[in-house]
Amino acid sequence: MMKLSRYRPGPGMMVSAAFIGPGTVTACTLAGANFGFALLWALVFATITTIILQSFAIRIALVTQLGLAEAMLQSVASPVVRALAALLLISALVLGNAAYEAGNMSGAALGLEAINGGPLAFGIAPIIITIALFASAMLIFSKPKWIENVLILLVLLMSVAFLLTFLLIRPDLGALLQGFVPSIPDGGLMTAIALIGTTIVPYNLFLHAASVRERWDAEQLPEAQLDNTISIGIGGLVSMTILATAAASLFGSGKTIENAVDMAQQLTPLFGSMATFTLGAGLFAAGLTSAITAPLATGYIVQEIFKSANSRRPFQIGALIVIASGTFAALLGYRPVELIFVAQIANGLLLPIIAIFLLRLANNRKLLGQYANGLKANILGAAILLITTALGFRLIARALGFWP
Repeated sequence: MMKLSRYRPGPGMMVSAAFIGPGTVTACTLAGANFGFALLWALVFATITTIILQSFAIRIALVTQLGLAEAMLQSVASPVVRALAALLLISALVLGNAAYEAGNMSGAALGLEAINGGPLAFGIAPIIITIALFASAMLIFSKPKWIENVLILLVLLMSVAFLLTFLLIRPDLGALLQGFVPSIPDGGLMTAIALIGTTIVPYNLFLHAASVRERWDAEQLPEAQLDNTISIGIGGLVSMTILATAAASLFGSGKTIENAVDMAQQLTPLFGSMATFTLGAGLFAAGLTSAITAPLATGYIVQEIFKSANSRRPFQIGALIVIASGTFAALLGYRPVELIFVAQIANGLLLPIIAIFLLRLANNRKLLGQYANGLKANILGAAILLITTALGFRLIARALGFWP
């Protein structure tokens, strides 16, 4: 077992920074503003679930030295079933990532509106198109590491701002602790699923699996798992402080959250008049970073499925489809806050599909040998699958009028 004193941040921190994006800020702010501390438990569940699922992906990648999509398909013996599984995987992830991409682009535009102090005179369409072109150029021609690092740094600085604001506001401890008791308030089901969807981002499983192979091997699995637990744990803590800060400063105020200027009110105790600029810069950075990583993950998945190590064409096609679909959805005219929220719900509904694939693969002893799931891991995986599936079915049932 690796000593904590020897820990060095690894790919897990990138995953953590990736899910603290526009969707997290929006979903957590809406949850706190509309339901107070009541849905904190959903973030605890989502954080623990993310750590467990990412640990499965890490173990599979390091032991097999395969990409997650490639490993999933290799575990299927029948060519027909394999083709159907590939089609389902591509469809589910492209659809989910397209929704996520629309939310990322809208989030970046939302950030610029906050910096501007209100709606942009020329609208958000030119911003969304510019972001789409920038992301396309980065993925087709290059991916400068220093730009990505600067953007992630801005997101982390925004996270520090929420942590400091949380300490400054000093929310009611009793009400906060009560939020860790699982319950769904009236009208809170979609928000609970959105909180889960904004934390457990399916494409992060594939990105994490690809990145750990470049740094570690199977013998260093404990180090990779420690990095996963610490990094995702920190990200979950930040999400909880965003919700708690919104609950303490916005819940019961009657304020409708329609844009980033409204969301920035929770930062006022720390930054005063600079609150909107601080949140706006963070949202823009988060949106731009995620607008690159979502299609990047899809490109990797398509390339793994078609096994084109010597050609970037499948990668580029997969990435560009997500960018084009996300751009189209972002330009439909919906309010950015609504679009980001819907993207998180789509992610929450996609999760059970990915969890089934992942749990099945983690139990494949032919691929993993002694590293295959044990009883404890299977109990945790089955519990995650049951809970997320139940939440998804309940949401669908309510939408169809079968659930009050």
